[in-house]
Amino acid sequence: MIGRRILKYPHEVTMSLEPYAATPSFPRSITQVTVKGPRGVLKMPLQPFVALDITAVDPTAPKRIVSVSVTDPKDRKQRAVWGTTRALLENMVEGVHEGYTVPLRFNGVGYRALFEEGKLSLKLGYSHPILLDIPAGVEVKIPAPTRVVLQGNDLQVITQFAANIRKWRPPEPYNQKGIFVGDETIKKKEGKKR
Repeated sequence: MIGRRILKYPHEVTMSLEPYAATPSFPRSITQVTVKGPRGVLKMPLQPFVALDITAVDPTAPKRIVSVSVTDPKDRKQRAVWGTTRALLENMVEGVHEGYTVPLRFNGVGYRALFEEGKLSLKLGYSHPILLDIPAGVEVKIPAPTRVVLQGNDLQVITQFAANIRKWRPPEPYNQKGIFVGDETIKKKEGKKR
């Protein structure tokens, strides 16, 4: 089970628990975990039945240790949230320590990306350019007109923005055209033959 595995993280990253004011998204949460690192700070509310055991800092140990636990490991919902919380914590540690990079590749005649008025402008064969607001915490680089590189600390925000870009032209199997995220490939299909 993913939730049981101990999470090891480097000394440059600090993890702490803070009180949390309930919001409509997390009405029962009363604590949140804050992860600080060289690249910034990320916060996540915790469900009331999830507990974090952050061990005291031992300067001789190569890495710090945190373990995630739930009040009732036999309850199905708690087990699901247990593993998810641990995975999200691991993503947060990776984000504030090294960050994430998601490359996008544009395949198609005239498909290109550029910056216009502080927004990402996509030319994808429509009669108008598509203007997308760049979310906070995401850095966009355009090394070539058909390549876009997204960088940032929060994996969820970056991958969601990549999905929002991709949805305008998902890859299609007949001509191999579209927007490819990461090292995504698509199997080519033959057209109908008479």
